[in-house]
Parts: sequence; C-alpha cells; structure tokens
Amino acid sequence: AAATRTLIGGRSARVLASRFAHAPVASAAAASSSAAAATAAAAPPSLVAESRVRVASLLEGGEARLGETVVVKGWVRTVRTQKSFSFVEVNDGSSLKGVQVVAEDGLDSYDVVDALSTGAAVAVRGEVVASPAKEQSIELRASLVELVGSCPADSYPLQKKRHSLEFLRSIAHLRPRTNTIGAAMRVRSALSFATHEFFRSRGFVHVHTPLLTASDCEGAGEMFRVTTLPAAGEAAQPAAAAAGCGDDVAALDRAVKSAGEAVRALKEAAVVDKEAVDGAVQELLARKAKLQAATEKQVAGKPAGDPFADDFFGRAAYLTVSGQLCAETYASALGDVYTFGPTFRAEDSNTARHLAEFWMIEPEMAFTDLAANMDNAEAYVKHVVQYALRSCADDFAMFAQFYDKGLKARLQALVETPFARVSYTEAVELLRAEIAKDPSKWEYPCVEFGTDLATEHERWLAEVAFGSAVFVYNYPKAIKAFYMRDNDDGKTVAAMDLLVPGTFPEPSLNLPLGKTVAAM
Repeated sequence: AAATRTLIGGRSARVLASRFAHAPVASAAAASSSAAAATAAAAPPSLVAESRVRVASLLEGGEARLGETVVVKGWVRTVRTQKSFSFVEVNDGSSLKGVQVVAEDGLDSYDVVDALSTGAAVAVRGEVVASPAKEQSIELRASLVELVGSCPADSYPLQKKRHSLEFLRSIAHLRPRTNTIGAAMRVRSALSFATHEFFRSRGFVHVHTPLLTASDCEGAGEMFRVTTLPAAGEAAQPAAAAAGCGDDVAALDRAVKSAGEAVRALKEAAVVDKEAVDGAVQELLARKAKLQAATEKQVAGKPAGDPFADDFFGRAAYLTVSGQLCAETYASALGDVYTFGPTFRAEDSNTARHLAEFWMIEPEMAFTDLAANMDNAEAYVKHVVQYALRSCADDFAMFAQFYDKGLKARLQALVETPFARVSYTEAVELLRAEIAKDPSKWEYPCVEFGTDLATEHERWLAEVAFGSAVFVYNYPKAIKAFYMRDNDDGKTVAAMDLLVPGTFPEPSLNLPLGKTVAAM
C-alpha cells in the first residue's frame, strides 16, 4: 500500500510540475520512482495472491504433511495470548474444525498477531509440525501472519459460546460462520453432489425446468403470482385503469382460490368423503375454466376486463410448484431424466410439513413400473445418505453432540436395512388392529380404506410396525393427485410414500405414469 501511494504521488507531482517547468519534472519523477522501489523492496511479500491449502485438506492429511510449508487463509475463531507466543485458531469453512496456529513473539509480524480478534480475516504461512495437544495431531508454526480484514472485538456478535437459532436469524450475514449453519450447508452440499452422482451413474439426463410458469401442476391453486403490475395504491397502468378493469377476473380468481382451499380441506380431513372430494374438484376445475376463458377473451387485442392484459406475459404467471410437466415431456424423448431445483408453495400453513420454498428432486422414468420406481428411490436415498455420512463425519458428530444423539445411528440403519414395502390396504388393516387395542391413545382412531393417513399413523408404521423405512403403495385414488396412474382394480393408483423412522415430515415419493418424485 505504501508503494502504491508513492507511485500515485509521483505521477501526481509530474502532472502538476509539467505546467510550470519541464526540467525538474524528470528529476522529481526519478526520485519518486527510486523511493517507490525502495519501499516495495522493504515491504514484506503479501500472501493474498498465494494459493492456499484448505483447512479440511490439511487436517485430513495429518502427520503425512509434517514438514510442509503451507499458506492457510480464513477467519479467526479464537486467540489465546501467552507470555512469549500466541495460539490462533483459524477456520476457512471447509471443515468443522479449525487449524491451530502457533505464533512466537519473535515474528516480524507479531504485532499483527497481538492485535487479532475473533472474526478477523487472516492469511498465515507456516510449517506443519506435530502438535502436543490430544485433540489434534498437527498444528501450524507461523512464519508470517497477514491481516486481510480486521474485525472490531467490541461489536462482533459471534463469540465462543452457543447461540440460539433465534438469535442467529437476526444476524443472517454472519450466521454461516457458526458451527450449526456451516455444518448444515456442508451436509446439504454433499447431498446435492451425491444426487447428481447417483442419477448420472444410472444414465439419467439432468434437465432444467422453468421457474416462471402459467401451469398449476398440483391443481390446488396455491401458487405465488409473479407480476410487473403496480400494487394497490400505486399508479395504475393505462389498460388497468380502464373502466371496470379486472373486477370480473379478480372475482373469478378469488373463487378459484376458495375452491382450491375447499379441496385441500376435504383431502386433509380425518375421514375422506370421496364423493365430496370429487364434487369439490369438479367445482374447482369449472371455476378455473371460467377464469381461463375470461382472461383469454380478446377485445381489440386486449380484454377490457383482464387485469393481466398489461402484465409482463399478457396473462397470469406464477412461481412453479413442480417441474414435473416439463420433465414428463423430456422423459418421453430422452428416457430417464430428473430435475433438481427450487419450487414454491403458497400454502397458508405454519407447520414443519409445509415450506414456502424448497429444492425438489423429481426423476421421470420412462418404461418403468411401481416396483422399479421403489427400487430406484431406495437406492437413491441410501446412496446420498451414505455419501453424506462418509464425507461429513465431523459435522454429524456435532449434530449428535448438540441436537440429536441418535441421528447417526438412525441414518446408518437406514443405509444398512432393506426398506419394507406394504400396500395401503394392508397398512390400514395393521393400523385398525393396533388402534382396537386402545383407541384412547390415538388422536385419529377412525381409520378405514380412503383415510388420508395422519402423522401418528405413519410414525407407527415406520417406527413400531416395521422399525425401518417403509414404502406404502397403491393409495386410494380419492386421496391422491389427479395425475396418478389408475390401477386395474379401479380403486387405487400407482402412488407411494416413503416413511422414514424419526424423520417426520417425511420425503414423499409418487408415481404418476412411471414417475418418481423425491422431495427432500
């Protein structure tokens, strides 16, 4: 920085001096250049441009890396200053653990070490040496410490103590530096990599489906609308300001939402009335048809009563709830495909079973059946879980210590134990027999063919009846989506749910026309 300032100063001096006299300019420029060169030669070399070794790689190498000189860059977790040296823990996010840096007070850059505080960004060059501490096999004996970015100790909110998740939500810009969020993101990254690895190894083609769409794949009308039209109270665009604009269509849109809510309520009832569901679905479809007709009616190129006429697409557009419709068309051309991207649901439900935004994996398989679908789903789940356990061992150890002691054992059992399979009809019979022993223990004791199984029913099947992950398949058509393939019995559809012990809400997998949907 000093050399840069000198050079800039020299150039500025030349520009000003040239206005008055030419001879002194050359002399001044030469003097400035000499001073700059001397300053640059005296300044220690910067580590910023040097390639770094990631902490995870360094720790994984362990004693095999003894004697190497490496550069580590990261953020200070802790600083412990002794009489003649300091311990600095540096973490770069590549692993849960950081590397301990030992800086002796004889270092030329020890003044930098002496001023370090938690949160500061540093670059350290040093030799990998054996560590006498029990918790680590190696440490870094520093030969140069460079401050990349300082951090005020009196206002930095993350200290070496446990913070609540509620508190971390208030500092979203810093929470990725915590053990919990960092570990969760590393596990999520491992699962994402394993997902692509699995499907690629089986010949699937990865396709990208649109996030903006006019299609409602689920048929319930619970979608986020995307619009460029002004919000209420803002200046209206010309077409939207027309007399009576949008009144009829807006009313129809509200009617569609109301009908969608009615369908959902009937399907989520403890006892599903098939005739009522069918009637509500027909009413929903009828209202959607009216809305579609109203929005598409053209008067001189634009319908006078269409609130979307001046919108970006000239019609209503939404954030996607699923990529399945597009993926199905690709599966009909490419064979086996899968999508992996964000989806959005506008369900007004504040429970752990509903998310406004999540990433969904949707394989589409041509020339397959329900049994092959379950085989593929089981292989997929086991592959990604096993990969995450192997790649993120320290992160899972942290989860076990602070959040769920039995997590690793359950996941290991998930990988090692074959998944059970039971038809919906058989599952209902098992539940009826168990509930009959003591109905008072159940919140929803009435279970019969056509019942949409509640969480307590699913948990009992997975955790008690089978004690393992279990596929429940061949559901009644009345309680599954309209796109599921009808079975030959006329009562059920080729759909399945995967129930996993200790993980509720569970990932759901369904088979419409030879399709696997894995929402995780």
